Amino acid sequence: MKDFLNLIRFPNLLLIVVCQALVQACLLAAGIDWSSVLEPRFLALTFSTVCVAAAGYIINDYYDIKIDAINKPHRVVVGKAIRRRPAMVSHLLLSFLGVAIGLLLSIPVGLINLGAVLLLWGYSARFKKMLLVGNVTIALLSASMLLVVAVYADVLNNITLGYAVFAFLISLIREIIKDIEDVKGDESFDCRTLPIVAGLRRTKYVLYPIIAAFQAFLLVVVAHPRTSLLFDVYMLLLVLLPSIYLVVKLVRADRKRDFTYLSNVCKVIMLFGILSMLLIG
Repeated sequence: MKDFLNLIRFPNLLLIVVCQALVQACLLAAGIDWSSVLEPRFLALTFSTVCVAAAGYIINDYYDIKIDAINKPHRVVVGKAIRRRPAMVSHLLLSFLGVAIGLLLSIPVGLINLGAVLLLWGYSARFKKMLLVGNVTIALLSASMLLVVAVYADVLNNITLGYAVFAFLISLIREIIKDIEDVKGDESFDCRTLPIVAGLRRTKYVLYPIIAAFQAFLLVVVAHPRTSLLFDVYMLLLVLLPSIYLVVKLVRADRKRDFTYLSNVCKVIMLFGILSMLLIG
């Protein structure tokens, strides 16, 4: 069981549950309504998203056995603790559940889940080896994780779209940093990621304007007249300031462990950003 939980990245799945619960409770109605999180149909929606995400992690590890043996040998599960065939069966079962439950809830949700399944398969098999394509794919999927809740509720407001943009940008930044972190194994298997094609220095030159766009977006949000003082201070101290710290550390980063650290900084920024939903109501 422990190996399977590691395979599906259980902590990441919990983060998805928290993100969707916050969207449901904080963004789709006036005030904060935690009772809406316990509605059976919303729980089914979250379960379907978790199934799709878990299936995505499995298929990614299925295709990356050899690459992960170089980049992350301590995290290899498929082919060691769990055989390839059961892993593929688990992927197909979870994908089917995610799409089927989505279709039962509504056609748009089912189509979003189906699109996510196909993108995750394409990412694992091919996109992640292509210049920026894999990075943008994962960033879009991160944004869709939030948007699917609003699509199902038919309440696609500007606040939800704003958080989707936030998720897209910070995920894109993190994915490029992860490519730098994994360059050794990726290069051994003819991947064409940005660090391999452009080199470390030029990859940083691509990251800087993306991070600058992310920071500019945060400032636009903070400057909006409808946000509260508490929200503004929170975003400045716990989201914008860490993003500035990210740039400072990125300038000097040149080793694998440096980029592992920066990837974790991006995770913290995303977590604090998502938790800011609690201050919207």
